[in-house]
Amino acid sequence: GEVLVARATDPGWTPLFLKAGGVVMELGGMLSHGAVIAREYNLPAVVNIPGVTKALRTGQEVTMDGRQGAIWLIPDSGPTDA
Repeated sequence: GEVLVARATDPGWTPLFLKAGGVVMELGGMLSHGAVIAREYNLPAVVNIPGVTKALRTGQEVTMDGRQGAIWLIPDSGPTDA
């Protein structure tokens, strides 16, 4: 169920979509590789979000809405030093 966050994708990334719960990309549009493959796998996808790979860190929780093209960071989520 983890969200795949990437600058862009190409056909070599396709196997990762099998494990993803959603896709967020910095580049692309409705007909980009990532959006098309996500649609084929019935995954929510949000594309064309500049700076998302720098804004999100591994372990943070997000909510995403592929229909609206929006993602929300869940406050106080992320890795802890426990």
